[in-house]
Amino acid sequence: MAQKWYQTAGPEGDVVISTRVRLARNLPDMPFPASMTPAAKAQLIEKVRGALADTPWKFQYLDMASMPETAALSLAERHLISPEFACREEGSGLLLSEDESVSIMLCEEDHVRLQVLCAGMQLEQAYQTAAKIDAILDAHLHFAYDERLGYLTQCPSNLGTGMRASLMLHLPMLEKRGSVANLSGTVSKLGMTVRGLYGESSRAFGAMYQLSNQITLGISEQAALANLKGVAEQILREVRAARQAVKEDVAFEDTVWRAYGLLKTARLLTTQECLELLSTLRIGVAVGLVQDITMDALCSLQNRIGAGTLSLESGKALSAAERDTARAACVRQALQ
Repeated sequence: MAQKWYQTAGPEGDVVISTRVRLARNLPDMPFPASMTPAAKAQLIEKVRGALADTPWKFQYLDMASMPETAALSLAERHLISPEFACREEGSGLLLSEDESVSIMLCEEDHVRLQVLCAGMQLEQAYQTAAKIDAILDAHLHFAYDERLGYLTQCPSNLGTGMRASLMLHLPMLEKRGSVANLSGTVSKLGMTVRGLYGESSRAFGAMYQLSNQITLGISEQAALANLKGVAEQILREVRAARQAVKEDVAFEDTVWRAYGLLKTARLLTTQECLELLSTLRIGVAVGLVQDITMDALCSLQNRIGAGTLSLESGKALSAAERDTARAACVRQALQ
């Protein structure tokens, strides 16, 4: 089985958890998915699958309507699909690469939602992969494009490049001193936005925040990526300076080791508590305080503790109490 993209920490992985580049595309002369019949959706899906049949990427096709709820929830927890797509509407499908770094949602808000995920900060690499797949699809499907408006999308906010690039950032020190709100206000003036763990309207559990471009019209993909990278590099410097300031603080050291101890011994862990404790442990690993666990191990573990993923691995739908027990056992095993 191929190693999944989220099982390792990538470049700048002490702060940047992951990179995502998503492209929204639509076929001409077809209504948007909200107005399509199941038969029309099935026809569209076959066209996309045919276009990608002879490419280096070996995609697995998953029919969302027939997918168990726990499996769909697990995909959303691992950021492979949007939470809305997990509702498993009839006529929607997913193409997923073996390492899960490329997922193509078919008949979500747009006909094609292509996203590429990488560990750490790899904006250019993610974009290049997305651009290659996009070019193959466009050669076969001829995406709807207007010389003035760019790629045509159901939501006007995606017109233009149709690209949303984002970085998942771990910002506990900024969160603790109340700087995230100021950061959000500052980046909004630069055409970017800061959101929670699962995007728009979601909360930032475990001090995880998504930084993404907001402007897609009147700007090139390269310019948007460069702007995002520039802001992220400033955030990295601020975060690392804040960590160094508390590195020798005995109270900080105590907090880290308490979190580590709880994670290694707890018999019940809720999702929120687990994410908060892992967030604290991640800081300890980043500053070299905790040396018997790697950032790779933490990255892999974080993608195994969601409700859907735990139920999927157990082979049955778990109750909330059963999930808390299974989550604690999963964490203890990983940290042995």
